[in-house]
Amino acid sequence: MGIRRWLYKVYDLYRDGFRHMTLGRTLWAIILIKLFIIFVILKVFFFPNFIHQHAEEGREAEFVATKILKQ
Repeated sequence: MGIRRWLYKVYDLYRDGFRHMTLGRTLWAIILIKLFIIFVILKVFFFPNFIHQHAEEGREAEFVATKILKQ
């Protein structure tokens, strides 16, 4: 019962903190928007699937190994 009570206190602390924050909510929104831009939009437009375009189907591991060993 002690660990359960401790976990509830930790949960209650964070729930209460997130409920009453004003500036923090805006900052979290900015952080989440930036992460979305970095991981979704930039990947789609600037980082194409190079291995899929240059390696044959089922031989991706060989392609990567030869590229690494050449350098």
